[in-house]
Amino acid sequence: MTEAPVIVIKYGGSAMINAALKQAVVEDLVQLAAGGRRIALVHGGGPEIDLMLRTAGIAKKVVNGLRYTDAQTMEIVQMVLCGKLNKELCALIIRQGGSAIGLSGIDGALLRARRVTRDAHGQPVDLGLVGEITSVNTALLNALLRLQPDAQASADTGSAPYIPVISPAAFAEGEKDSISLNVNADTAAAKIAGALHASSLILMTDVPGIMRDVNNEQSIIHNTDLSELAALEHSGILSGGMIPKVDCCRLAITAGVGEVRIVDGRQPHALRKVIAENAKLGTAVMPQNQNVQ
Repeated sequence: MTEAPVIVIKYGGSAMINAALKQAVVEDLVQLAAGGRRIALVHGGGPEIDLMLRTAGIAKKVVNGLRYTDAQTMEIVQMVLCGKLNKELCALIIRQGGSAIGLSGIDGALLRARRVTRDAHGQPVDLGLVGEITSVNTALLNALLRLQPDAQASADTGSAPYIPVISPAAFAEGEKDSISLNVNADTAAAKIAGALHASSLILMTDVPGIMRDVNNEQSIIHNTDLSELAALEHSGILSGGMIPKVDCCRLAITAGVGEVRIVDGRQPHALRKVIAENAKLGTAVMPQNQNVQ
């Protein structure tokens, strides 16, 4: 029997903070898994990390626009991502009738990383305990994606396949004093999608998609490819927070992911509409020009 393709979803932004939106996302995940889709969920948690840092009296340090992660900050990152948020998401999925396994990039060395030493322009930079992923443990992930609940678990949660719920803290390679590194959740999702040869990577954001004019939602680009994105970036149309998203699209597509879709997570049930109903929401990035518009 042919296995269903893997779909990797990066979950964060307003959809993770707003209770109603969070409920809609969980409902979609459970419904999609029950329909036979194999899903890996990668979550962020920047706002909650910032809140915990303020509560602990730890100042946020930024270097060239990027968060610096010292040892104290890394402890908070692990507490919030690997502990609180990861387990909350698993519990919500299970309560909704699904099956979920929570793990971090540290567990089973799911994500291995080395410190970032250069910025996007190739210049030396010190960001502390911020890592760049070097490898993904696909054997572990594939085993989880094939795992079926046993009879007792099925009675409690249904017979849908398990959904790995992944927090993006990575096992630190080449470190004597730190066991983990802080990695960007979008990049982690792209790396995981590429390693699994996923059919699709869905990035949930707080914007409708890629727009030619950030002040005009009607200017959204529904379909594009890497060559057009490079031209838009070169022309300055793409800037600010959209650049990292485009970088993730490029990373995933060049690794063999069939499609990357940037979706507005503020829209209830956006996941179900895009995956199950094939709704043309957000921006679809393809490897090659396919009805680019």
